[in-house]
Amino acid sequence: MRHGRHGAASSLWHTEHRTDRDQMKQHDSTDLPIVVIDGATIESLADFYEEVSKGLMPDVDWKVSNLDGFNDVLRGGFGGPDGGFVLRWEHANRSRAVLGWPETIRYLEQKLTRCHSSNVSAVRADLAAARRAEGSTLFEILVEIVREHGPGGCESEDNVLLELL
Repeated sequence: MRHGRHGAASSLWHTEHRTDRDQMKQHDSTDLPIVVIDGATIESLADFYEEVSKGLMPDVDWKVSNLDGFNDVLRGGFGGPDGGFVLRWEHANRSRAVLGWPETIRYLEQKLTRCHSSNVSAVRADLAAARRAEGSTLFEILVEIVREHGPGGCESEDNVLLELL
């Protein structure tokens, strides 16, 4: 199943909620390459995209700039490791805070100004929910996207494993 659109704080990402510890147990002994994201450098969603681009596509001019692009690079073929990898997100708790409700609200406010008219009501609903701290934060959405590409996800054939440190 391939997703073409991703909405923050919406039901577009459906997976079973697994704990970070459970996910890590599944791949402690893997021989996959490790790609590191340094959460200490992330101050916004744009910074996350920059960090992911550096880690997954170091020799490629194209950079991740949205959730769809992030989802795409996890599939491979953009200069990153083929055959899967471990995505090690260092300082993940810091990123969880930075990519929390305030950044999610900013993202949705921007999305509202450029989304197709048929999506306005859904984005408004997502924004209203985010303002009540309901739904998913950007951090949670990004983690969910990665997990879709790993064990138990709908794109598990990509073999992307997540470590939140």
